[in-house]
Amino acid sequence: MIHARTLQALEYNNVTDYLASLCISGVGRDRALALAPLPQAEDVNLAARVYEEAADWSSRPAAGGSIFILNAFPDVTGFLHAAQTSRGHAFQPDVDAFWALREVLRLARDAHAAIAVPEAPRQWPHLLALADGTPLPVQLTAALLRCLSDDGLLKDESSPELYRLRGELRRLHQGCMRKVKDYALQYNMLAYLQDEFMTLSSDRYVLPLKANFKGRMQGIIHDWSQTGETCYFEPMFLVEINNRLQELKREEREEERKVLLYLRTLLEAELPGAQAALELLAQLDLLQAKRRLAALLDGRCLPLTPVAEGIQLLDARHPLLLLNRVKSADSSATDSGHTKKSAARAAAAVKPLDIVLRPGERALIITGGNAGGKTVCLKTLGLIAAMTLSGLPVPVGAGSHLPWFSRMDAFIGDEQSLADNVSTFTAQIEHLAKAWKHLDASGMVLLDEFGAGTDPAQGAALAQAVLDELLDKHTFVLAATHFPALKSYALTREGARAASMLFDPQSKKPLFKLAYDQVGASQALDVAREHGLPESIVRRAEHYLLQDGQDATALLSRLNDLAAKREEELVILRQEQDKTRSAARHEREKLEKERLRLHDEVRTKASELMRAWKEGRATHKQALKEMARLRASLVPDDTADKSGSVLPIAEHFVVGQQVLHTVFNKRGVVTDVDERRNRVRLEMNGVNLWAEMKALRLPGSQGNPQPVGKPSSILAAAHGSSSTGGGGARPAGAATGASLRLDMRGLRADVALAELEQFMDKALLAGFREVEVVHGRGTGALRRQVHEFLRTFPAVENFCLAPEDRGGDGMTIVILR
Repeated sequence: MIHARTLQALEYNNVTDYLASLCISGVGRDRALALAPLPQAEDVNLAARVYEEAADWSSRPAAGGSIFILNAFPDVTGFLHAAQTSRGHAFQPDVDAFWALREVLRLARDAHAAIAVPEAPRQWPHLLALADGTPLPVQLTAALLRCLSDDGLLKDESSPELYRLRGELRRLHQGCMRKVKDYALQYNMLAYLQDEFMTLSSDRYVLPLKANFKGRMQGIIHDWSQTGETCYFEPMFLVEINNRLQELKREEREEERKVLLYLRTLLEAELPGAQAALELLAQLDLLQAKRRLAALLDGRCLPLTPVAEGIQLLDARHPLLLLNRVKSADSSATDSGHTKKSAARAAAAVKPLDIVLRPGERALIITGGNAGGKTVCLKTLGLIAAMTLSGLPVPVGAGSHLPWFSRMDAFIGDEQSLADNVSTFTAQIEHLAKAWKHLDASGMVLLDEFGAGTDPAQGAALAQAVLDELLDKHTFVLAATHFPALKSYALTREGARAASMLFDPQSKKPLFKLAYDQVGASQALDVAREHGLPESIVRRAEHYLLQDGQDATALLSRLNDLAAKREEELVILRQEQDKTRSAARHEREKLEKERLRLHDEVRTKASELMRAWKEGRATHKQALKEMARLRASLVPDDTADKSGSVLPIAEHFVVGQQVLHTVFNKRGVVTDVDERRNRVRLEMNGVNLWAEMKALRLPGSQGNPQPVGKPSSILAAAHGSSSTGGGGARPAGAATGASLRLDMRGLRADVALAELEQFMDKALLAGFREVEVVHGRGTGALRRQVHEFLRTFPAVENFCLAPEDRGGDGMTIVILR
């Protein structure tokens, strides 16, 4: 639970207001405004999974090749509520209400069809469950589409009787037009008429007659124009026709009423389905708004990790600062492309923060100068946590994570209340006392200058006592302070971590960056000078500070300078790291293109050689000789020695021995040995050929080779060992083949996948049939990425989780083709 006072202090409602503005329907806006932190961690994880699946679904084309687009739709909440509460004769819907419901049901039907595709259970199962929660009203949807037209009118085909009546009305109108024209020509009336055609007045056919000719014909005057120059005249020959017209219109209205009653009966029978259709569209509208918000924030949904893993927000930006910048950029943009560029520049203008509490740490105490960003840091963590618990994307970098917070309380800003007759200090104490019994290891407390509203010595002592008790409760704490006592407390208390907001050494301007494991000076005098306070006052303050012997500014400034230089060096190192990664990626892409080119070239040449042999243009011996020459051009003489194969080299060869040909990556049996020429004759699946000895290796089942590689990617030839350690090797004649193992525990996802790709290449080169990939249990994120990689790797025939005695879901067994 997050108290409403805490959400107000964090300005959470501004985020939901902005989210509501990104919705395209009234019902979607209502869902966005009502969005609040979810009560359980499972609900948060489910909301994050649904968001990710919806993002995947919205970017994939449907069966017809088009992507489903959610357009604006009417809000029929009131209509459905009236249908539920006022059943029977009291509920009399009109055509407009049914037309709005028709649009909702049609769009919901199309959305459900786009979601419930054959691959849905595998690609977006949770989104499919949301769409299949309640069956949509099939009969009501079909009836509305049959009875109502796109312009909101009842169709003639709504019922046979209505079709007959409207057909007769059209025939009556055509006959009336013909009679009027014949009558006007017969009696030379065109000069009397204001217009050549008849019109309707009081729902009767009339002629627009010039006023000065009204006495020349027998009939009824129904109305006059505003100018008085035209009277609407019903000749006697039209009276009978108009009477029949009124009779048909009365029957038409009665039939339309019957059609609406029929639709009302269907609605009452399938009301839950209609409500489910509206709810589905509302949820899709909210998910679409979340994706738009993520695009503006460059955000993502954070995973909830165990409490023991601490807090890690990398490159975190305050969401509201970012949205305000984006809003300003949007207001000055003239087109959508310019808006995106402006939004990107606005995002770059908001300084990112790394907010980190390592495992075992529960309190982060932030010090530093006034206007340096301490409160913004507290609000950044608090608002990102509130948004995460609400299932919203947040502006953080990859690798960020948060634990589940069952409760969060923020003491930020001036809580003084004249109406309640309490001071800032009293209000903070009262709120903390009320929340105290609810705080535990899954709680979070944000303290901004706690204890500052009273005597400094007593306030500092009280703040230290509160932090002590919170640490004893294992509650997460983020505190901003100027108290010197708390600065030393942060450096010495176990479980607490100190951090300082940095200032530029030359300009004394805030850098809005956190330097960890150090404390900072308050910079009060520099801020006062910067904001125009007379220099004489500042100098007197410096004099009094020196007299008191409490000026540690020089030491803290020196620490600040060193930390600022360190941050600059880290930025340079990160830039160099990005350049190195980019160059490595470019080199890998270049090598992959060259490999594909070479592969296509070899296949082409081999196909030509086979075709020449089949057509008789080359003998069998010539074909083998040309194939050997082609192989020699691809594999230099020293390739076998420098290949880095993990398999052992045979000291001598004997007839009947099984070997692995490293060039063709095939097993064969030695049928003859030519020691003089250092070659052996092999039989491989019915094919006999001479092979160089240096191109041969012993198969994996005949030895226990040690691989070459980094410590994090050691390939251990473990015959049936468990996932937590290497077991003893089986004898050489064991029935099951050897398997390589890759241990990726502790690696970042990108590094682990790169290691896995190299590992699979080496395993294929060595001719292994089965390999083991140890990814550990953890949150399961690395396991999911490994499985996604294996699904797309062409040489993988199958893979599955290991049995429990071999590691369970901490290890994956891969079968190669």
